[in-house]
Amino acid sequence: MMKTGGCACGAVRYGITLELTPVTFCHCSKCRRWHGHVGAYTAVDRPGFELTEQRGLRWYAASATVRRGFCGECGSSLFWDEEGAPKMSICAGTFDAPTGLTPKAHIYLGSKGDYYEVPDDGLIRREEFTR
Repeated sequence: MMKTGGCACGAVRYGITLELTPVTFCHCSKCRRWHGHVGAYTAVDRPGFELTEQRGLRWYAASATVRRGFCGECGSSLFWDEEGAPKMSICAGTFDAPTGLTPKAHIYLGSKGDYYEVPDDGLIRREEFTR
């Protein structure tokens, strides 16, 4: 069954036909600035990702090898795309319900914001990121 999602205004929509990874919560400063707080991502093998509406899609070059996709009309954060990576990362909050997603890990806890604590929720915890 295809999972679907998109931005707040509908100018970007996507479909997923392959299995999604469990959700990883990223606490790095770049994700916190991008989302306004913690980033929550799932990912899919590229052949299982399809843009079904992209009139609002814009890309921001976050580094020499990473770009972040967002809607230029409503501003929704949507994608994290690393050049050459086998998977496309998708912001978990952009999926239509029911998502069926489950949490897996917290990463970059060493650079998390000083305004919150991360409770011991039983998820994998990493100070940095390791594949």
